[in-house]
Amino acid sequence: MLFNSFAFLLVFLPAALALHVCVERFRPAWRLPLLAVLSFAFYGYWDWRFVPLLAASILVNWLVAEAFQRSRAGTLITAAIVANLAVLAVFKYFNFFAGIAELVPGVLVPRSDLALPLGISFFTFHHVMYLVDLRRGHAPRYDLVRYALYIAFFPQVLAGPLVRWREIMHQFDERPYARPDAWERAGRGLLLLAIGLAKKVFVGDPLGQLANPVFEAAAAGTAPTFVEAWQGTLAFTFQIYFDFSGYTDMALGIALLFGIVLPQNFDVPYRATSLQDFWRRWHMTLSRFLRDYLYIPLGGSRHGLSLQLWALFATMALGGLWHGASWTFVAWGVAHGLGLGAGVLWRRAGLAMPALAGWALTGLFVCLTWVLFRAQTFDAAIAMYKGLFGLTEWGRGFRWRTIALAGAIAILGPTAWAAAHRAGPWRWLAVAVGIAFTLILFKIGDDANYEFIYFQF
Repeated sequence: MLFNSFAFLLVFLPAALALHVCVERFRPAWRLPLLAVLSFAFYGYWDWRFVPLLAASILVNWLVAEAFQRSRAGTLITAAIVANLAVLAVFKYFNFFAGIAELVPGVLVPRSDLALPLGISFFTFHHVMYLVDLRRGHAPRYDLVRYALYIAFFPQVLAGPLVRWREIMHQFDERPYARPDAWERAGRGLLLLAIGLAKKVFVGDPLGQLANPVFEAAAAGTAPTFVEAWQGTLAFTFQIYFDFSGYTDMALGIALLFGIVLPQNFDVPYRATSLQDFWRRWHMTLSRFLRDYLYIPLGGSRHGLSLQLWALFATMALGGLWHGASWTFVAWGVAHGLGLGAGVLWRRAGLAMPALAGWALTGLFVCLTWVLFRAQTFDAAIAMYKGLFGLTEWGRGFRWRTIALAGAIAILGPTAWAAAHRAGPWRWLAVAVGIAFTLILFKIGDDANYEFIYFQF
């Protein structure tokens, strides 16, 4: 059930909202159980076979937390984290690690044909965040319903944002429609939903139509021309932004309709003037997770330059691997780790960088490394780089209009979050949102719906 589908927009969301409003008004004690049931129903619509996995994951981790509260045995938390990561590894990385093992002469490992449960990386990381903070003494105890809702809340269960327990748990006890700003929140939620849908349907998907044929041809062994390579690379650079930030905008807007504020996940990342600045703006909740739960435990910046550079390298390499069981993802992460390390050395040397030059270099680096992220194999990536660096034919027919419009919006325009929170109760805006929803529904009816890119992670 995609957010950009009739099933969600015309059936599930209206029905879920109607039930939620009635329950919150007449049986407020049932609100959280209802949201949990709706979340499991939403998740089960994709593939009911994975609902027991999600339910078991929630129950086991909650029982571990309960046992830890009584015994204070840190080994329980450690074992639970290892078990969570092991389950993730079995579903997502078994064949990847089997391929590594087979590099040893004489070793033969059977392959797994297990389907990858949607959202497993995201709900696994939610477990890890809570368990680590529980062991540190920062997180309190929660009952099973609240914990289940924290892990499975349907707007963010499939592709984030990664929400810390302290950002959402206290909101479960509120009466969202009794707040004086309840209607204002609902209006901003609808606006975020409309903007996110428009970004996905009118910008992200058309960019995919420009990028996908180029990368697919490269994967099939056809070397793209210079023009085709730059068209595909630039199109994907903006496609992944509008696709993922559009999903996030929808998730934030839908959550607001149910009285929950989720954290912002993008802050005009293609306006960044350094790679460090880019990662403070791109997928901000994942960046924060990697910093607090991986980079700092690995040494961070407080134990010398050598350890800091190693921590950056390891964090980004593992962050790349998190995105998928492929060496191209690892290479993408390694490239960013090396780039961040170079930035540290540059700043340590006291060197300056004009803002415009920093923006141009950062944009070029991010754009070129997206090739590794998108390419299915290293051979496909090499074919793309040959085209990008002019080692193939020149070509012609660069389709620049959609890319130029996307670039202008991504770089110059405000984020949907900022736009929604600056908006006032203007009648013309309500009319515009209504027209936008109508056009989106027509567009959805005419075209095939593209799945969100980050659903595969």
